[in-house]
Amino acid sequence: MNSHQQTILVLGATGKTGRRIAQHLETSGHDVRFGSRSATPSFDWEDRSTWAAALDGVQATYISFQPDLAVPGALETIQAFTRQAVQSGVGKLVLLSGRGEAEAEQAERVVQNSGVDWTILRASWFCQNFSEAHFLEPILQGELVLPVGDIAEPFVDVEDIAEIAVAALTQPGHSGQLYELTGPQALTFAQAVAEIARATRRDIRFVTVSAEAYGQALKQEHMPAEVTDLVLYLFTTVLDGRNTPVADGVQRALGRPARSFTDYVQRTATSGVWSQQ
Repeated sequence: MNSHQQTILVLGATGKTGRRIAQHLETSGHDVRFGSRSATPSFDWEDRSTWAAALDGVQATYISFQPDLAVPGALETIQAFTRQAVQSGVGKLVLLSGRGEAEAEQAERVVQNSGVDWTILRASWFCQNFSEAHFLEPILQGELVLPVGDIAEPFVDVEDIAEIAVAALTQPGHSGQLYELTGPQALTFAQAVAEIARATRRDIRFVTVSAEAYGQALKQEHMPAEVTDLVLYLFTTVLDGRNTPVADGVQRALGRPARSFTDYVQRTATSGVWSQQ
């Protein structure tokens, strides 16, 4: 079947990666089905009755699980979805996974053992967390407070992830590949914030606090307990230095170097998203 004749389901189609993937696919003339609660047909990870309609007639699927593959019940949900996708005729699965997460690696094995073609995108922390997520508001206020010290993370640009996902969904050469995706350089959060401050010519501070203090602050903001637990897990376990080494997944997948954090900062600063109102 010609790849342009395929229907491709993009889960998390309103998220950081899914939004870009769906846009790239549409621009290049592919038949895209948006997988989100607001789409028609709708898709909801928590409502399995929505899965059949979303999967009907689909040949390839991009899987982005919310909120994270590390949350309780995520593995069982991925198992059930993968089984239903294969039964409905999906022949290609592309999974967004998290680097350094044991739970994510269990989900990877589910997809790898599905019996159909697969590609795994095992990504480090996103550059775009600083501009499209919960880090943005503190940066606008001039101070980002997190429970992490001098641990360096090779932040990956979501644009690279999207480009690789589109290639894996539509082109040969990515079958059975596990791509470990990072940027070309590991930075501490303090160094990352300092780059944003320089690019925007603003005074933006990074402050380290204990996990206990951060957890209490989230509790005072009435953050649900399961969200607090996930955030603390990611900062205290995943960000323990295990993910500091740079990987070559972007080079392997695209034949070019990964975009750097500096490139991301310069591009994003120009957009004005970090400008104080």
